[in-house]
Amino acid sequence: MAQSVLQPASGARVWPLFLVVGLAGFVTTLDNTVVTVALPTIRDDLGASLAALEWVATGYIMTFAGLMLAGGRLADVYGRRKALVTGLATFTAASLAAGLATTIQLLVAARLVQGVGAALILPATLAVLAGKDGRQRSAGVAVWMASGAAALALGPVVGGYLSQHAHWSWVFLINVPAGLAVIALALAVVRESKEPSAARVDLPGVVTSAVVLAAGTFTLIHGAEYGWTSPLIVATAAACALGAVAFVMVERRAAEPMVDLALFGARAFTGGVVAQVLWGLGVNGVFFYTAIFLQGVLGFSPTASGLAFVPLALLVVAVTPLVPFVERRLGAARTVAAGLVMVATGMAAVAFLGPGDGWGELLPAVCAIGVGSALTMPLGSAVLGAVPEGRAGVAGGVFTVGREISGLFGIAAIGVIVQAAETFAGGYSAGLLVAAVLVLAGALVSVVSLS
Repeated sequence: MAQSVLQPASGARVWPLFLVVGLAGFVTTLDNTVVTVALPTIRDDLGASLAALEWVATGYIMTFAGLMLAGGRLADVYGRRKALVTGLATFTAASLAAGLATTIQLLVAARLVQGVGAALILPATLAVLAGKDGRQRSAGVAVWMASGAAALALGPVVGGYLSQHAHWSWVFLINVPAGLAVIALALAVVRESKEPSAARVDLPGVVTSAVVLAAGTFTLIHGAEYGWTSPLIVATAAACALGAVAFVMVERRAAEPMVDLALFGARAFTGGVVAQVLWGLGVNGVFFYTAIFLQGVLGFSPTASGLAFVPLALLVVAVTPLVPFVERRLGAARTVAAGLVMVATGMAAVAFLGPGDGWGELLPAVCAIGVGSALTMPLGSAVLGAVPEGRAGVAGGVFTVGREISGLFGIAAIGVIVQAAETFAGGYSAGLLVAAVLVLAGALVSVVSLS
């Protein structure tokens, strides 16, 4: 049997652990988007080319997504506390290096290492919650998901403010005190837990999963840039497909597979992951184009378009503490489904906005998306609760990979719709409606699988 992560004498004592989970999730997710607004000043300061800037923005995501399954398995085998602290130390050191970088090459290298640290952190943060009882696990996962959603929304605002009023380096340097604080807190409140000592790392599984995720991430990020039929993109897509076949074959034959494919036989596990992917396809895909829509179509200023995401983030944070009470009354399936329906409704409402509309028309839709996103928090707890505690790290890795990859798929898919339309406004509206349908499909999946 795996050791317990933390045995609190009361519910109050578990909150320091939730603080670790929330802060770790926030800083790693924030770095997905915080750097975007700072790219112009980085270009001017370091004399970077456009291609180099793209690597600053996407290098983190590539190593983050590419190594996340491996990070989850390492946490299960060598210890969740050890993986969490090691990941935080790596991420913090790389953030310091990024902030002090004097050349674009050093900055790109630091971003890649940041992603390695994040790939250890996020699966471990979920895994340390696996030993909790149902109510505490639900609350902890809700904190984790809320922190990620808030970071996603606040990233452009924080990045824009720091790059305008301080220096672009602070986009990375703010991670240093935060990282050190979380490391100290993790060492104090997280107890070690892992699989029995006989467990081993499935090296072929680690390698093939990294090939699949890294090649797939590169294809989705750079497909539109190089052209979907270009030799490079065709090659990386083929590497992803062949790697996926090899991964399945390796895992079926491995004595101790990195991802036990039998996990997908659990309806709640598979359904929770699928619902999360459908939510990510819709919401993350649209987020990428929303700032352009707000400025180019509704006439918002850059500052106002950044602030438009703040109510969403605040509502996610404010509503999250209430979600366990709603879940106890309605059940996980109906709570998640109601949330996804609200998100889809808000997205559909935005699709019908046009020139002349402003805050009065936009705010109700943003509020619906924020409240609805908060109500999806039971998804993560359902996924963790459906697997043995010894596989919690991998389960967290699969769930988090689904969130990250679905965002990239969503950006690529909505981008195709936008580019095929005669006008950006028309394409964005059509993309929103498609995204809303995907989110509604997630609501149906959650009702069937989580009941």
